[in-house]
Amino acid sequence: AQAAEKFVQEVFWRSYWKGWLEMRPEVWGRYRADLSAALNRTKTESGLRQRWSDACNGQTGIDAFDHWAHELVQTGYLHNHARMWFASIWIFTLALPWELGADFFLRHLHDGDAASNTLGWRWVAGLQTRGKTYLARPDNIAKYTERRFHPTGLAPSAQPLDGPDHPARRPAPASPDWSPAPRSGLLLHEDDLSPGFLFDAGLAPVAQARLQATARRSPLSVSPPVTDFAAGALDDAAARWRDRGGADGGRHSDPAAIADWAQANRLEQIVTPYAPVGPVADALDELDTALARHDIALIRPIRAHDLRCWPHATHGFFRFKEKIPELLAAMGH
Repeated sequence: AQAAEKFVQEVFWRSYWKGWLEMRPEVWGRYRADLSAALNRTKTESGLRQRWSDACNGQTGIDAFDHWAHELVQTGYLHNHARMWFASIWIFTLALPWELGADFFLRHLHDGDAASNTLGWRWVAGLQTRGKTYLARPDNIAKYTERRFHPTGLAPSAQPLDGPDHPARRPAPASPDWSPAPRSGLLLHEDDLSPGFLFDAGLAPVAQARLQATARRSPLSVSPPVTDFAAGALDDAAARWRDRGGADGGRHSDPAAIADWAQANRLEQIVTPYAPVGPVADALDELDTALARHDIALIRPIRAHDLRCWPHATHGFFRFKEKIPELLAAMGH
């Protein structure tokens, strides 16, 4: 654990963000509503629309920022430091709505994640940890890019953005009681492609299908490389679990198509790994409604790791970090 400390912390950072948002799902809903409002502004405010276009296309004249915009679009990836610098310049130097930046990331990041992305942008903006912002400094960028970049014209300060207080914290979700006995189908989705814990619990599906919710990451078009990346991951998981997953029902983006598949296979229930707050969870909620019309249950068990981690995501990460040794021990490490 000591040798892998940094890696372990990054894994738990992701678990922490997911747990924090699980207990405050209104933050995701507020982000989506404010993103819609920001997109509407770009239709009527020509100056904002031009600055937004320049930022997305890497045409701001800030060499480092423009390079990262192109790198993100071309590769689907940015180093963690570059993500923070990029977000800071977007918010404090270019004076663009942070929601538009978060959306730009979700449309192009292969590892785009509702919790990590939304809350990370909020942290840079001073909304997540009240009064604490992240300022991109030219000397810091020069140092950690080995002087590849030394941008000029960056904002000299980062005043926290205004925003509502955090919503009241809800209890962490509990995993449902379920039985593997009924005629079951397995549904894989891009938020969790490791269904082994379901098989360990006795699931023996007669059929399996895949739900792809990539297009739901944004009201705008998600980049084809991101869509292809998620599709490839879904199909790879289905292939790896083919021997235990039952008849292949294909990959679908429409919950109604999943409901039709369930009926065609005379399923009594669909079992799928729990999806945290985000696009996949939104799609599963729609599927749940569609299945209920046919008396088919949608069962969403939560893996033990998340059940242990999420209740501790009550405050900042450093309080959560104190629990990592205990959480590792519970995993047998």
